[in-house]
Amino acid sequence: MIKEPKHAVVIGAGVIGAACAYYLCRSGWAVTVVEKGRWGQGSSHGNCGLIVPSHVLPLNMPGVVWQGLQWMLKHDAPLYIKPRADLALAVWLLRFARRCNHRAMLQAAIARSAMLQGAMALFQDLIDKESLDCHWEAQGVLYVFRSPQALQSHRDINTLLKSFGEGGQALNQRALQALEPTLRQDLAGGYLHEESAHLRPDFLMRELKRVLTSLGVRIQEQTTVTALQGQNGRVQEVATDRGSIAGDAFVVATGAWTPFLARELGCRIPIQPGKGYSATLPRPEPCPSRPCMLEEDRVVATPWPGGYRLGGTMEFTGYDDSLNPRRLKALYRGARRYFKPTQWAPVQEEWCGWRPMTFDGLPIIDRAPKWQNVMVAAGHNMLGISLAPGTGKLIAELLNGQPPHLDPKPYRIGRFTGLL
Repeated sequence: MIKEPKHAVVIGAGVIGAACAYYLCRSGWAVTVVEKGRWGQGSSHGNCGLIVPSHVLPLNMPGVVWQGLQWMLKHDAPLYIKPRADLALAVWLLRFARRCNHRAMLQAAIARSAMLQGAMALFQDLIDKESLDCHWEAQGVLYVFRSPQALQSHRDINTLLKSFGEGGQALNQRALQALEPTLRQDLAGGYLHEESAHLRPDFLMRELKRVLTSLGVRIQEQTTVTALQGQNGRVQEVATDRGSIAGDAFVVATGAWTPFLARELGCRIPIQPGKGYSATLPRPEPCPSRPCMLEEDRVVATPWPGGYRLGGTMEFTGYDDSLNPRRLKALYRGARRYFKPTQWAPVQEEWCGWRPMTFDGLPIIDRAPKWQNVMVAAGHNMLGISLAPGTGKLIAELLNGQPPHLDPKPYRIGRFTGLL
């Protein structure tokens, strides 16, 4: 008698949910993916598609609070927090501020580095094995600075990155211009991180859907999960607005929406939606050969064979999905400060989406306290693309009872106090 494979239900069809579904399916599980909207249409759609192992340092660095307070006075600054009565946000910001010190920063950096170190290899293996057409290019990433003061400040950060094996190559004004002639000649300099890559995220999601479908994964879109139903510490099925779905294990990969399932999971999920913006345009000529991090303006410019994307900013305005024209204009203005004159038109798409931000800069990858067979994979901050394969692999290892490829302890739910 042939034994039926165990069935996993993955809630959420962003890049994290897709990666979890892939690694579970490849390890022998039957998989159903449930998505309240459309496949890959959240933050996995409009981001800048970077895989950057050097992003080990979290946002909560010394000095960030003071800088953030200055930015809050400007509606088009890289960070904007909408004034409002929101207790969850206030508590989140307080906990974030308390971690803006050297010790907490290093603690988070060590845990982020553990996942980021294997990101390039895992992606390369996935792309090669499944023949993913997602415009993958390993050309490195360039950090660019307008002022000598900002460049000097980054030297200290680069020294710290070197301790994690992720330091960049310093470029003076002349070397920067020689490497990327599309940049303005009056820039101060930059740093090249060669061990980085980029891809087109919407193409990645399209390709992952193709692969999962070919492997027999069932994808159910326009389906909202309303409850987890079970007994004796195990969930038997999820209730949705389109009926119930039974399973042997369940993975909650719902990004910024995860706090809405906190009571069902039996724990607090301190994730805030950090709204980011992007603009997708035709590929300009001439075009940079690699992504450029325009540091003082917090704008990223990513080139692809058939397009170009500007992205950035961080806005804490709750779950407001409206496009703020000021924030979009800040992307174009920032790009003009670094690149030689070019035509930023016609605009193909202007987009905003919610990054799932935790106050310590680390994702949540752990079993839900209330249920033995429910895993949470959320809170990846601005590293969703980079950490997706590692997260999917770790979730599959934990559900299969296999030795994990990295220590899951730093990503446990238990680091947040106060079970419901």
